Amino acid sequence: MSIDNDIQQTKFRNEHQRSMVNLIFTYNWVMERLKDIFGREDITPQQFNILRILRGATTPLSTLQIRNRMLDKMSDTSRIVDRLIRKDLATKVICKTDRRLVDVTISEKGLALLEKLDVYTEEMDGILGKLNDEEAKTLNQLLDKLRNSE
Repeated sequence: MSIDNDIQQTKFRNEHQRSMVNLIFTYNWVMERLKDIFGREDITPQQFNILRILRGATTPLSTLQIRNRMLDKMSDTSRIVDRLIRKDLATKVICKTDRRLVDVTISEKGLALLEKLDVYTEEMDGILGKLNDEEAKTLNQLLDKLRNSE
């Protein structure tokens, strides 16, 4: 379906406005599908993102380092990390080299949860399954160009 049919709007000022509306609508469409997947394990997409960052880190990370690597730069990283800690999915301790910072690491329970979520990889990839590799590459190039236009 086209954006015109999905939102029942056929008039746009121009193709740029239509593209912006399409981008916002598609973002929400993708996020709803991801929320369905993560909701099965009582985790948010942001918490998943932080756990993946922590799993890939070779050393403990500060909340600032986590935020710099996150997809959602507007999120309250400290609050999300605290929720992960309450769920025993991550741990934090005072940084040994700078007592103003905390070191965050993924816990064994967090690693086990990510392993469980790894089985949904194909389902997550399937969200964009209607695109072939060349179309996905073109989409990536267009999105990179859009973000780098500032």
